[in-house]
Amino acid sequence: MSAPVNPWIVAIAVMFATFMEVLDTTVVNVSLPHIASSMSATTEEATWALTSYLVANAIILPMTGWLASRLGRKRLLMISTAGFTVASFLCGAAPNLASLVIFRIIQGATGGSLQPLSQAVLLESFKPAERGRAMGFWGLGVVVAPILGPVVGGWLTENYSWRWVFYINLPFGVASLLMTRAYVHDPPYLKKVAQGIDYWGMGMLVVGIGALQYVLDKGQQDDWFADPAILILSILSAVTLTTLIVQQLRAKSPIVDLRLFKDRTYAVGVFLMTVLGFVLYGSLVLLPVMLQTLWGYSSYQAGQAMVPRGIGSMVMMPLVGVLTGFVDPRRLLIIGLAVGGGTLVWMGQLNLQAGYWDIFWPQLLQGAGLALLFVPLTTVSMATISQERMGFATSLFNLMRNIGGSVGIAITATILQRQRQATGTQLGEHISLYDPVTQSTLAQITSGMIAAGVDTVTASERALMILRATLLREASMVSFVMLFRLLGLVFLLLIPLVFIMRRPKGASSVVAAH
Repeated sequence: MSAPVNPWIVAIAVMFATFMEVLDTTVVNVSLPHIASSMSATTEEATWALTSYLVANAIILPMTGWLASRLGRKRLLMISTAGFTVASFLCGAAPNLASLVIFRIIQGATGGSLQPLSQAVLLESFKPAERGRAMGFWGLGVVVAPILGPVVGGWLTENYSWRWVFYINLPFGVASLLMTRAYVHDPPYLKKVAQGIDYWGMGMLVVGIGALQYVLDKGQQDDWFADPAILILSILSAVTLTTLIVQQLRAKSPIVDLRLFKDRTYAVGVFLMTVLGFVLYGSLVLLPVMLQTLWGYSSYQAGQAMVPRGIGSMVMMPLVGVLTGFVDPRRLLIIGLAVGGGTLVWMGQLNLQAGYWDIFWPQLLQGAGLALLFVPLTTVSMATISQERMGFATSLFNLMRNIGGSVGIAITATILQRQRQATGTQLGEHISLYDPVTQSTLAQITSGMIAAGVDTVTASERALMILRATLLREASMVSFVMLFRLLGLVFLLLIPLVFIMRRPKGASSVVAAH
């Protein structure tokens, strides 16, 4: 049923809320050194400002459908938006790191519901024939926000203060809250339920998801299972989540509706979205690290270099929204996977002599490919889900995207570090002081330094250091391109799974944007 107001006003209202929440997943990253220095803390300690947000966010996400059924979707959306906005102000005003972490927990907990709630609200506002265009418009915020995050964060931090990274949420939050109150309405079928609270399920969800998110966020930094805390939390998460799955399948009023996975199309769609999060966030982390460590970019310059991906998505997203009403979304999804995989393999051809334009064009096409992935994937996945269960479905959909992203970041960072060490060792085996090529290279470097006025002993020592640094740069480059190719191959291997999904009935299938 359509809302009694212009649905595009509702689209703008929910996009404000979603944009600021998604933006906050990446906007703080580049500000961590500044936060640490202003609060007399180490950068490692400052990362708790990220970890606390992600853990709280992950815990609330799967509970959104259940919370909406008890509180009402509009009320929960307003509470979440207001809480997120107030927490953003408190984060910006935080006097010390401890208070910042506490406020970030509140921010993550209140923001966790915004994405799935926004999806569900938008579904009720548009006629079926218009939903594709609406999702293309709304999806801009979801796809572009994490890409713009480092750019916005770097610019605000360098020109003003890291506190403005949080204050920037205030106008979006206030606008979204006022518009939601005035124009968003709950659908008539969504009735508030009064069943008892499943405390066991809620407790296991909090412990299991919280422990998992912590392990994924801190695992690489703490050397994974070599750290007792990571090992214990990993076991705790595995046992708790396994028990939760069994308990939720038996519960009459589950917090997480796992019975949705009986739908073949939805189950495959969630799996594809999980892997998509894995590849997307893994590659989003790899490229800035490569630009900064090998090409000498600053964090702000690295963020700017990511903009072409956002441009590609911004240009293509509205077009894809229109196409989903006329073309089988599965075809668009296959094209998106092929483009996304192809551009990652393309980036796997980079070398140390590459320049800005060598990363511009593959990123631009990759952004277009992402637009061809997000809207069609959710269109097909949600086509067979009833409106009454849509809130639960969107909650699981977003949860698995986030978990996939966290796993992608953790695994790519781990593989990168270990592959760099292994490649460096392999390359080092071919370098020997008794090798004529090595001797010639060292002699050239030493002669150049002596000609510049450096004494012989110092020149010889520096020549060895330069040779070692060159070897490490080559090892790093080999590791980066290997990972880009691997992620591209993962995308391409997903294509056959699309054929398992059912085709939506008609152009007016139920859709939801990621």
